[in-house]
Amino acid sequence: MLVDAIRAEGFRLSKNRTALFWSLAFVPILAVVIGAITNFVLKGSETKILGDTKMPPELKEAFARGTLDMGHALVEGAAGLANPLVLLFVLIGAATIYAGDYRWETWRLISARNSRPNLLLGKLAVVAGLALAAMVLMLAASLIENLIKAAVFERTLAFSMTGEMAGHFLGFAALSWLRIVQFTMMGMLAAVVTRSLLAALFIPLVVGVAQFFTPNPLMQMGVMPDAWLAVLVNPGAATDAIQAMIRGGEAAAALPDGLPLKAWVSVGLWTLLPLAGALAWFRRQDLSKE
Repeated sequence: MLVDAIRAEGFRLSKNRTALFWSLAFVPILAVVIGAITNFVLKGSETKILGDTKMPPELKEAFARGTLDMGHALVEGAAGLANPLVLLFVLIGAATIYAGDYRWETWRLISARNSRPNLLLGKLAVVAGLALAAMVLMLAASLIENLIKAAVFERTLAFSMTGEMAGHFLGFAALSWLRIVQFTMMGMLAAVVTRSLLAALFIPLVVGVAQFFTPNPLMQMGVMPDAWLAVLVNPGAATDAIQAMIRGGEAAAALPDGLPLKAWVSVGLWTLLPLAGALAWFRRQDLSKE
């Protein structure tokens, strides 16, 4: 049954401390350390920065002595949960889950006890849980970083959360979770097709980098960034458009007509097509020592 597959995959992942550290703990720890160092360096250079007229206003705002709203910081933290570092390091755990049975030749121990679709869907459910756990830790790291910022710059703390802010927080968090899961779906397809842990790790990275650089070549061919082709080949840009729609206001008003629909189609296709391909390939795959 699917529940048994999920429970088994979760148990195996819980014993893999290396994958858990790199997928869950490393990026939040790094974010807190870099944020703390940055704040202390800025504080030490306060006189020089404030006295330099060429410094950007955004940098000088860091020295404001006003109140630091932790509710606003929480919402903004949710908007950045699917950043490239999180995608990269969650992919380590996802690739381990998707390709581990090929590496250790353990399919023969479990395939007779469950259906093949359930085995892959169980892995997907655990990866989705892994992504959610990584997001929670990143939010905690964001709050810790802001507490350090408040202490360094002697700012008072406050917390406010309006209904609109709560909606933004939930929307940003859900979209970030979907983006992380969507990115790891390429790892599932690569693992099933190639039977390789390295392929499950590096193919999504190569594809992701290629997608990031698609707008310029497409514009040179006369394809505008809001055209169907440009949006369909770049789910990262599609996610940014959806995030602007969730944010509302000027960000949503600046979106070209029809772009939100194209963005949802792009994210949906890049999530469902790799899943369907992996399931179809796995059902007909001849597993060694099965």
